[in-house]
Amino acid sequence: MNSISTIMKAPFIQQNWEENKFSSLTPVQERVLPLIMSGKDVVCESPTGTGKTLAYLLPVLESIDPNRKQAQAVILAPSRELVMQIQQEIQKWAKGSEVTSAAFIGGANIKKQLEKLKKKPHIVVGTTGRLLELMKLKKLKMHEVKTIIVDEFDLMISPEHIREVKDIIKSTLKERQVLFFSATLSDETESVADDLLQDYEIVKMEANLDNPKVDHVFVYSELRDKVEALRSLAYFKDIKALVFFNQLEKLSEAEEKLKFKGVELEVLAGESNKMERKHSLDRFRAGKVSLLLTTDVAARGLDITDVTHVIHYDFPTDTKQYIHRSGRTGRMGAEGTVICLVSKRELSFLEKLSKELNLPFTEKTIRGGGLSEPPKS
Repeated sequence: MNSISTIMKAPFIQQNWEENKFSSLTPVQERVLPLIMSGKDVVCESPTGTGKTLAYLLPVLESIDPNRKQAQAVILAPSRELVMQIQQEIQKWAKGSEVTSAAFIGGANIKKQLEKLKKKPHIVVGTTGRLLELMKLKKLKMHEVKTIIVDEFDLMISPEHIREVKDIIKSTLKERQVLFFSATLSDETESVADDLLQDYEIVKMEANLDNPKVDHVFVYSELRDKVEALRSLAYFKDIKALVFFNQLEKLSEAEEKLKFKGVELEVLAGESNKMERKHSLDRFRAGKVSLLLTTDVAARGLDITDVTHVIHYDFPTDTKQYIHRSGRTGRMGAEGTVICLVSKRELSFLEKLSKELNLPFTEKTIRGGGLSEPPKS
């Protein structure tokens, strides 16, 4: 069952599917679409880049009654960028229909957002704090909302978000449908789902690292030399690399040293303000800089196309982290390279990771603006 027309009946969805040159459904869409269409609550774990957004968005678009001028679906996301990205997808896939949507994010001018609400959008997408603010002002009415989606769910059940998520969900109809989507699920997932969902299904999609077009390599580099290794990588021809750090302090330190050496780069960090983050993403997406330094939380859920390399500056803390970071290159049939910068102490972690993932890593050295075989000892 991999044809869109066997599940989705709305002509505008089928037409947009053809116009976007999509052929078959992805595995997660095949599994999840029929469940959502049948009205079930769903908890879905699926790696980055597997088509999760469309898996929940298409059924929502099909379920909207354009004649009812009221919010009918609410999508919650943890960051401003992810909210805006989802809003762009809604606009793209609602083309040819009368379905309307609006995005609401913290830090934006609330008067302008109130003007948007006066137009009574059918789909509301936003960050939890701002949506609750609009609800308390009695400007966002939840009494006709029949579907709530929580994107990047494992982040949204963290202590700073969970109370707000619960308040928003519990403000809707008892007969609501609730959908939780995430790249990874945490240990608290089931207890939160038991509290908020009814008769739900858990769908878990395995990550696939068997992409023949993606090379997994490691470059031996002591901790003190990693910045220099990164500087050399920045000058590879046509490189567009996401560089992952585990800690903001290390990221800031590397940023300072690399900029001092004249490396063109951008940073995506949780503490950057909205305009800084947008500027960084725009410049990286446009290919104006070769490196985007980031953390897992800051880059979560963002769709950045044409990433040629993923660089693990800090070694991943577990296999899931490696899979989700690495899945950002080699998307949609493109080639990609995943590079681990590994110190002597981290070599044992690399061996362990290789066994757990059943994934051989090839050792390389950085030479002459590219990766080459290490010299024979």
